[in-house]
Amino acid sequence: MRKSVESRPPICDYEGSDYQQTFWERGQRTYEDEAEALALRRLLPSAGMRLLEIGAGAGRNSPRYRGFEQVVLLDASRSQLRQAKERLGGEGRYRYIVGDAYRLPFTADSFDAATMIRTLHHLVEPGAALAQVRRALTPSGIFILEFANKRNLKAIGRWLIRRQVWNPFSHEPVEFVALNFNFHPEAVGEWLSAAGFRVVRRLSVSHFRWGWLKQRFSTRLLLAGESLLQWTGAWLPWTPSVFVEAVATDPARDRRRRIRPPGLRLTGWGRRG
Repeated sequence: MRKSVESRPPICDYEGSDYQQTFWERGQRTYEDEAEALALRRLLPSAGMRLLEIGAGAGRNSPRYRGFEQVVLLDASRSQLRQAKERLGGEGRYRYIVGDAYRLPFTADSFDAATMIRTLHHLVEPGAALAQVRRALTPSGIFILEFANKRNLKAIGRWLIRRQVWNPFSHEPVEFVALNFNFHPEAVGEWLSAAGFRVVRRLSVSHFRWGWLKQRFSTRLLLAGESLLQWTGAWLPWTPSVFVEAVATDPARDRRRRIRPPGLRLTGWGRRG
């Protein structure tokens, strides 16, 4: 659904949707869910103070942030957050905020970690949303981003045999359905850098997202292969989903480093003449 408020880009909010039940719980996507859980365990710090989950939906991933003292679930859909509250409870370490990624309702440096999973592919202006995430994070805060990869193996194959018009190697996003985008990995890296992030690690995720494979092999076996292959994302991510661990840079500290005169080092009281 497209919504526009003032000059804000349109957002996809899943209001009134039973997405959690139809897509995940009844959609035979246990493998995809567990593959993403594996990537989160590898990238996310084991503990922290406050984590912001952008595009939290019905809270599918929220219990996986158990090492954080407080988890703030943000989503544009009130009905999705109601489902999350029913699953997770209304008290304790969870907080529920209605909002969108283009205007995060938080002061600067509010969180020491953030995640955005299965959300970036709905954004018309991903760079603007990433800048908002950086503002909300403390310097050196950790950001785990998942995005739909344009340069995936299936898309490459379809393009080579001319069953697909768009080029998986070009950097511009492709909107294959309204408000559903695939992005090139290098373009995402450039947006992160421009927003004030430094990419630390990158994982390829959902290597076996093929219906015929999931029908013929057990989830346990597929996840064993997934575990071995996720690290290939550091060199060439070719899967439909890519996870990135990025660190929020500190512009003030970087600026101080740049203006320090080369070769000048002051220690103690200085050198006596």
